[in-house]
Amino acid sequence: MAFTLKIGETAPDFTLPATDGKTYKLHDFDKDPILVIFFTCNHCPYVIGSDEVTRETAEKFAPKGVRFIGINSNSPNTYPEDSFDWMVKRMREKKFPWLYLYDRPQDVARKYGALRTPHFFVFDKKRKLVYTGRGMDNPRDTSKMTVNDLDNALSDLLAGRPIRTPLTNPIGCNVKWEGQDAHWMPADACDLV
Repeated sequence: MAFTLKIGETAPDFTLPATDGKTYKLHDFDKDPILVIFFTCNHCPYVIGSDEVTRETAEKFAPKGVRFIGINSNSPNTYPEDSFDWMVKRMREKKFPWLYLYDRPQDVARKYGALRTPHFFVFDKKRKLVYTGRGMDNPRDTSKMTVNDLDNALSDLLAGRPIRTPLTNPIGCNVKWEGQDAHWMPADACDLV
């Protein structure tokens, strides 16, 4: 079995607390035609470098029924800045247009097969995976970006076209797994393409 969800697989369920003080399950988003779940964090330079492009993409597609959900699965024992308190602080300061959920046990990261921060998963109305990978080709310095793969995937999906590039490798810091070195990755984790 591959570490990361494959195209066509169904979104795994979750029950996670959010920075808004509520707890969410996957079915809470049943009315949203398209769901973008992305694994992110507070400290990674690739996340910080691309947050504003991700914000623009989320705001562009929100009126078309696309819901963005960020999930932080990083161990705060590896990076204290990735704690829940820092998540709350970051959302208060940045006012991002997505929910920010906390996967402290890292179970959801394992179910989805999150490789890096950021790592995007796009699901259609039936919650089948239609795109996974990077948001854009230069997340650390978006002034050098030449393609926004997430925007392309959402545009194709909404237009009823096949996703032109359904699979890309996420670019960013690896997920910080509890009890492991900061650069450790599970043995079955691998590039997607």
